[in-house]
Order: sequence, then structure tokens, then C-alpha cells
Amino acid sequence: MISARRAQIFALLAPYLMGAFLLVALPAGISLYVSFTRYDGVSTPVWVGLQNFQLLRIEPLFWVALINSLIYISQAVLLRTLAALGLALLYNQPRRATGLYRAIAYLPTVIPDTAYALVWLWILNPLYGPLNLALRAFNLPAPAWLTDTRWAIPAIVLMSLFQVGEGLVILLAGLRHIPRDLKDSARVDGANALQTFSAITLPLLSPWLILLTVRDVVLSFQNTFTPAYIMTRGGPYYATYFAPLLIYETAFDRLRFGQGAAIMLIVFAVTIFLVLALYFFFESWGFDDD
Repeated sequence: MISARRAQIFALLAPYLMGAFLLVALPAGISLYVSFTRYDGVSTPVWVGLQNFQLLRIEPLFWVALINSLIYISQAVLLRTLAALGLALLYNQPRRATGLYRAIAYLPTVIPDTAYALVWLWILNPLYGPLNLALRAFNLPAPAWLTDTRWAIPAIVLMSLFQVGEGLVILLAGLRHIPRDLKDSARVDGANALQTFSAITLPLLSPWLILLTVRDVVLSFQNTFTPAYIMTRGGPYYATYFAPLLIYETAFDRLRFGQGAAIMLIVFAVTIFLVLALYFFFESWGFDDD
């Protein structure tokens, strides 16, 4: 019986494991090998050891792209997490048409990245975009957004704040797992809404917030490619020149696949470092079951 059950489990997992091997593990292994070679996609790869990494150390565009990516992550992850938390707290309350509001909040997440970038390219137009028209209607400053080096990254961050549907679903699930009795006891003891949130809701929701933060850090390194490629091409003056765009241009425009793989490997290492830093930062935050 046990062996038959294991066989059933393996049969169910086999398609996923095969897909994970072919689409994730195998390309990752090939990229790791290519990062130590000089390869143009046509001729035979030539092993060069650490030469690609040494060249990147003196490549100014590499540092520009890495710093821009880190700046974007530092802004987007925090604001996206706060936006998802605020929406989850708002839509967790039972009220009429809550399901419709949740669907509306989730809708931007399912829009294809290319279409979403084109829509925001129109919204952020400094001359006739609806955002600047609304700002001028209230006599507020109307930035040049994607054509201004000071506002280019904040513009990309702004458009990312409307795609927090998955984070909203995660935090709604976390809120459902908070015992109702704890909140009722806090109200009986005289705690107000802010005290209940800070003493009960936030600590019990912390594992979900940590999961969402780590997820956003990992995805934020990747999600900048489409807006940077379609909306700005890395401009103005390399203000939105992110690591994924550098990888693409290095590998497919300049046909330096070895250097492109080396950049990707460094981005992966930086991502692991950030995740570990978050782990140690949040290690003592939250609650203890004991």
C-alpha cells in the first residue's frame, strides 16, 4: 500500500519535476557554464574563467544598472507591501460588493506586462497624459515623469503599485487565519483599533508580510525589464537602466552571452544576499508559538 501510494505521488509530481528540470534547472546549469566562457551564440564557447566577471568590475553600465535596480527595489518593495496591506485591511471587512472591489484591485495584476506598460506610457505622458492633467487641475506640480531623471524611477515604482493583487490575496488569507477571539478580547479590555492592529493583527500577520516581502524582492529584479524596454529604453540618461535590460542588451544585442550570463549570476547572488539579509532582519519579528 505504501509503495503504491508513493508511486501515485511520484506520478503526480513527475510532470512538474520534468518541467522544473527542463525549464529551470537545465537552463540555470547551462547559464552557469556559459558565464565562464566567451560565447557569441555561433562559434564554440571558449573557456575564459573569471574574465567576464573581471570585465564587469570595470564596466560602468553594470554598476549603473545594479544601483538603479537596488534603488527601485528599496522603493517598490516597501510601497507595494504597504499598499497590499492597506487593501487587505480595507477589503477584509464585510461590506456590500466587497467581492467586486477585490476583483477590481486584482485586475491590473492579470494584464499582460506589455499592454500594461503601454497604458502607463500614455498615463505618464507629460503633455496630454491623464495623470498630469489631473495634477494641473488641482494646481499641483506636473513632473515630466519618464523624461526627467529625478522622476523616472518613481514613475516605474508608481505603475508597480497597481499590480499588488497577488499580495492582496496572500494577506487576505493571512487575516483569515487570525483568531477572532483575540480581537474580541482586546476590545473588551478597552483596546482601540490602532492598539488592536499593532498588538495583535500585525504580529500575527508578520509571517505573511515576510513572505510577501521576500517574494517582491525576488520579482522586483525581474519585473523592471518590460517597462524599461518599452517605455524608456533605459533613459533618460540611463536613469531607468536596470539589470535585466543590461543582460538583454549584452547577450542579444552585443552577442556577448558569456558576459550576459555572468551579470545574471551576479544578480542572482545579490538576490540571495538580500533574501538572507531580510531573513536575519525579520528573524526576531512577529510572535512565538511558545
